[in-house]
Amino acid sequence: MNAVGNELKIFSGRANPTLAQHICAHIGIPPGKARIEGFPDGETIVKLDEDVRGRDCFIVQPTCPPVNDHLLELLIWVDCLMRASAMRITAVIPYFGYARQDRKSEGRTPITAKMVANIITAAGVDRVIAMDLHAAQVQGFFDLPVDHLLASPVFLNWYKGQLPQLGRIAIVSPDPGNLKAASYYADMLGGDLAFIDKRRQSGTQVAMSTIVGDVEGKTVLMFDDMVTTGGTVAEASRILMDHGALAVHTAATHGVFAGAAAVERLARSPISKIVITDTVPTDNRLDPIRDRLVVLSVADLLGEAIKRIHLNQSVSILFEKNGNGGKR
Repeated sequence: MNAVGNELKIFSGRANPTLAQHICAHIGIPPGKARIEGFPDGETIVKLDEDVRGRDCFIVQPTCPPVNDHLLELLIWVDCLMRASAMRITAVIPYFGYARQDRKSEGRTPITAKMVANIITAAGVDRVIAMDLHAAQVQGFFDLPVDHLLASPVFLNWYKGQLPQLGRIAIVSPDPGNLKAASYYADMLGGDLAFIDKRRQSGTQVAMSTIVGDVEGKTVLMFDDMVTTGGTVAEASRILMDHGALAVHTAATHGVFAGAAAVERLARSPISKIVITDTVPTDNRLDPIRDRLVVLSVADLLGEAIKRIHLNQSVSILFEKNGNGGKR
């Protein structure tokens, strides 16, 4: 057994078992032994196949689609570990569903992100690890410690290796609200900065008008926290190509790709490279864009954070070499 000893246990829900396996491989421990079974009426039960009494337990379960199913399974896991006398339970939620419902955008609507945070807290979680929350303030919705990791070190490492092939680059924010992140990537990669004036018309449609900045003759890189419907980046790529961009890359931590229409939009778009991470699992729905798709792993980043939390070491120090782009 390596330096973390046998007190650390990492379990995986059904949302993304491959990511959990890679996290365990990075740390050098076997995945925790458990079974997830379903009753004929659709109910779920978790059964542990090893002792967790007094252990430091982590459950890896992104609440990606189907969001409600994966969220409830996470709660069942937490209750199971708590009743089995785990010393500490950390919910590792690489993708946090409902994060976009972080405020009342109109009257008579819920703040669902806060409600979900309350439910997770009440279930018995002691700590949460999340990655690239849609709004950083969501971490304040939890009444417990939250380690909010960013995938920027993973993207930077990959794109720094691509720079010789990209030529002149411009970092473009698909909307003014993402300008701070775009500015960070522009500083780290040495590109110019621009943004698109975007106005959302509905949950699936956006209206875009002008580009602030110069993209002509450059490879454009757009960074965002997630691609859901694909509408924003698809329309942005067309506008950027119309303004003289040589090529357009879009990079997003969470490749949600909600519904068949999202993949179809991206397949029809002029985007030449779609870079995502493995916070959300991929499947054959993505075959139409497979030749343009790059999937980077955040397993090492999550694994190192888990190991440091277990050993009561600093997590922030992992990202200091990348400025404030690793943890917030």
